[in-house]
Amino acid sequence: MTGSPTRITPGLAGVPEEVDVVVVGLGITGAGVALDAATRGLSVLAVDAHDLAFGTSRWSSKLVHGGLRYLAQGQLAIAHESAVERGILMDVTAPHLVHPLPMLTPVNDTMSRGKAVLTWGGLHAGDVLRRTAHTTSRTLPRPRRLNATETLNLAPSLRADGLRGGLLGWDGQLEDDARLVVAVARTAASYGAEVRTRARVTSATGTGVRLRDELTGTSYDVRAQAVVNATGVWAGDLDDQVRLRPSRGTHLVLRGDCLPHTRVAVMVPIPGTSARFAMVLPQPDGTIYVGLTDVPVTGGVPDVPVPSPGEVDFLLDVVASAFTTPPTRDDVVGAFAGLRPLLEVAGATDGATADLSRRHAILTSTTGLTTIVGGKLTTYRRMAQDTLDSLVADGRLTAGPCRTAALPLLGAASAEELRHLDAHPRLVRRFGTDAALVLATAREVTGLTAEELLEPASDTVPVTLAELVFAITHEGAHDADDLLDRRTRVGMVAADRRATGHHAERALALVTASRHTSA
Repeated sequence: MTGSPTRITPGLAGVPEEVDVVVVGLGITGAGVALDAATRGLSVLAVDAHDLAFGTSRWSSKLVHGGLRYLAQGQLAIAHESAVERGILMDVTAPHLVHPLPMLTPVNDTMSRGKAVLTWGGLHAGDVLRRTAHTTSRTLPRPRRLNATETLNLAPSLRADGLRGGLLGWDGQLEDDARLVVAVARTAASYGAEVRTRARVTSATGTGVRLRDELTGTSYDVRAQAVVNATGVWAGDLDDQVRLRPSRGTHLVLRGDCLPHTRVAVMVPIPGTSARFAMVLPQPDGTIYVGLTDVPVTGGVPDVPVPSPGEVDFLLDVVASAFTTPPTRDDVVGAFAGLRPLLEVAGATDGATADLSRRHAILTSTTGLTTIVGGKLTTYRRMAQDTLDSLVADGRLTAGPCRTAALPLLGAASAEELRHLDAHPRLVRRFGTDAALVLATAREVTGLTAEELLEPASDTVPVTLAELVFAITHEGAHDADDLLDRRTRVGMVAADRRATGHHAERALALVTASRHTSA
């Protein structure tokens, strides 16, 4: 088969009996830990009970934040760390998956002059963060003021009456958060990590785990020098000493024509707050996300969180003030929610999850199990580095220094290099320099022409058969849910999911037939 075979494998057949590090959880944090460990020369087994990016890592705003909000809260260290990690992602690690996003705050009659001054000052503070993180203005331009005409040119759907102008800042936007997880996991596998999905950890200590293959029911024991619990909001299931206070962040999904020609993110101040905004975020696939809530969660942690009707109404009400014809419930074609794994801290009041620190913590249980918790998507690489550095410092592992700050993921290339690739634009956006590998693999496996493999699934869904086939052959996708909900994001809109289901089933059938022929 074209290219090296994937090491992202569903199930536990052939799993090693002993490794240096077992990583539990394959969201962005676990995938990052696996990559850091593998690139230090350690043997790694990374597992997830479900699939890559099954949990919180696929439910984000798809933003790579520079830490401005944390600066406003006085959390200077995490603000600087976020800005540094944003720069690494955009310039080194994944420039093919992260691009600059202009973010426009309309200044209209609902915003007092004092609030406008405060917001402008915040944008300048964010620019100071950018400079201290050594991110150039070529990567992220400086903020600037706009007049009303310039503001409407960027977002024609804004309410023109009472509009005094706009404030334009910049941040990073991901092509897809789940795709970043897959890229990190694939890169870890390319350095020798065993990456296994459908592999549930039923018990864990600092020196080993018991695993159950969710496809066959077979159990396995694996010994290790260190075991890292990177299961996010489920961390307490493996270590009952971990105390979390999850909060739910909800987004709505709209069609792009709901707010036509909106080419920038629109930030709408949330009434009664000084530094919180609802965001209207255009996506590369033509949809628009509206978010983000911050609601405390009590009780058990569901596999897939569900937005509440109150959160939907809240978001629609907040953004309504900014647009001539604001979106309504009828415009909402999908919605999703993610749970933030916030660490419980002494003195935090009920309902205060919006103000809990997003700083990560590394905890060690009485059995020696290491848990990494807290943090956020932008800082995943630093979270992984700190986890491995801690294990080395404690004498649990012998390994060299972290390499990931200078290590591009598979497919990484600059925007200039990507512009010169002779490949399908969607594949370039989602796979970077691996775009040609995606198509070549699909052609080899299926025997279909490039035209057949690159045809969009429907008028509203740009997903191609080529990327679905590659997801199975190289990215460990096991079933239609993996393909539609994580390797692509079709599942966010029920109508699109129905329209694309046959594409996913066809890809699975073609790969299965090819494997039988090869056997």
